[in-house]
Amino acid sequence: MILYMSAEINKIEDLGWNSYFESERAELNLADFSIARVSAEYKGMYKVKNEKGEFLAKITGKQIFKSKSREDYPAVGDWVAVRELDNEQAVIQTVLPRKTIIKRRYGDKNKSGEKNDIQIIATNIDVAFIVQSVGRDYNVNRFERYLAIAQDANIKPVIIINKTDLISAEEKDSKSAEIKNRLGDIDVIFTSVINNEGLDRLKACIQKSETCCFLGSSGVGKSSLINKLLGKEDIKTGNISSYSDRGKHITTGREMYFLESGGIVIDNPGIREVGMTDVGAGIDSLFDEIIILAEKCRYVDCTHIHEPNCEVLKALKEGVLDEDKYSNYINLKKETEYFDMSQSEKREKNRNFGKFLNKAKKDFRKFGHKDF
Repeated sequence: MILYMSAEINKIEDLGWNSYFESERAELNLADFSIARVSAEYKGMYKVKNEKGEFLAKITGKQIFKSKSREDYPAVGDWVAVRELDNEQAVIQTVLPRKTIIKRRYGDKNKSGEKNDIQIIATNIDVAFIVQSVGRDYNVNRFERYLAIAQDANIKPVIIINKTDLISAEEKDSKSAEIKNRLGDIDVIFTSVINNEGLDRLKACIQKSETCCFLGSSGVGKSSLINKLLGKEDIKTGNISSYSDRGKHITTGREMYFLESGGIVIDNPGIREVGMTDVGAGIDSLFDEIIILAEKCRYVDCTHIHEPNCEVLKALKEGVLDEDKYSNYINLKKETEYFDMSQSEKREKNRNFGKFLNKAKKDFRKFGHKDF
């Protein structure tokens, strides 16, 4: 049995603090505040941790008022300046600039009618473990979505194919070849918590003071893998629905865990849909084969869908370009462009509302209402 017990935090560097964040702290003149890391997020509250211990923290009303979007709020992985109170409580004064951020678009519209809500998955991540199981969850297109997000954020991606005790060696070889054909030389680890396959390789990917994030749908075994690394059942896990072969949402919040090796891991609730945000660079990097072909197209603004003399369509027709890879590329580009367009619409709406307020202020002053 492989055991990796929870680590003791003796200094702030054990939480992932480094020269990058120290420089940002100096830039913001935060020397008078304690520094802590957000290790869990609850409804309206946060758990933050530093070398002194854990604190239950909240943000100030001023921060709430100034926040324009969910990205302005603290997230798991953030470094924050805090004012420590009695009874293991604290107040978050500000969030330090993020080195990396994993986010996704979800839903078509929120309750207020706005499109493209953004969900912060985690911040200040070094390695993203993208987990799928060998059942119906397995999908290379979904891998590409996560990879685009990770590469755009300059986060190292590692693919984990879990529950391999359920398939034969031949099936593993087939999946390995499929991934290599579509995704190139990406790190792939086959794992099983039943026979401990791949757990030593997984542990070796988690370096001291580095932060790793586990991503994937419900029921793929993210929490079970982290429990194995911890050597104890810290995270509640559940069985797969026999009817739908889909995982149940056991992990309900994001939380950070600390390994005996000094590595840091974040467990996340299952994600069924991985919507694109502003990850154009990540898509271009992931689909560089198509980008190279596109440079030879007749039209600079070629969409690679219907234009004549399109080198991408030519490669597709000749069988040089994988059809599934091409289809996923087109879908991801459309989603990213839709997100960008919707964000522009939001900015235009905000500008118009600002103009309305300025006009209203002038009108009120005309009638002697100086306090508006």
